[in-house]
Amino acid sequence: MSENAREAILAAAKTAAQKHGYSGINFRSIGEVVGIKNASIYYHFPSKADLGVAVAERYRQDTASVLQGIRESNPDPLRCLEIYPSIFRTSLENDNRLCLFSFMAAEYEDLPEEVRNEVNAFADVNVMWLAQVLADAGIGSEAICERRARAIYTSVAGAQLIARPRLDISLFDDLILSYRDAGLIPTAQG
Repeated sequence: MSENAREAILAAAKTAAQKHGYSGINFRSIGEVVGIKNASIYYHFPSKADLGVAVAERYRQDTASVLQGIRESNPDPLRCLEIYPSIFRTSLENDNRLCLFSFMAAEYEDLPEEVRNEVNAFADVNVMWLAQVLADAGIGSEAICERRARAIYTSVAGAQLIARPRLDISLFDDLILSYRDAGLIPTAQG
């Protein structure tokens, strides 16, 4: 039961953070969603910072697993680059949520240091994966691939930031298409 409660707390906190950022991680609200008392949350997570780090770490690990799965099931690196934006699109499809780290990056100055470290680690995971896929596609040197990977990551996250307040996933799709047309995200056609 204890591990199930911990997982339920993490899931509720993730949802809250994707909708409201780090400031949305509220023990009382999470307790209501999960159906437990605040004391039970404190048993698993002694502070909001502890819960925030656990949520951010899990989200980063889950994203790394998704990225690894994309790469393992798609030998063509250009196909991997085609699929990549879908990770961010899925959050919009799921109750118009935002990537957890986009919210947290906006709150960066107000975050505990441990959560800040996770924000940077999430960006690093995405950029390293993209850089490796770009290198596998023969896009250029390591430095060029890393620079382009940062541009792709920030552009895709930015497309999500533009589409979310408009409640318009088609806007996200159109922005991704424009990145492909402009050559930022390489495709098999160009």
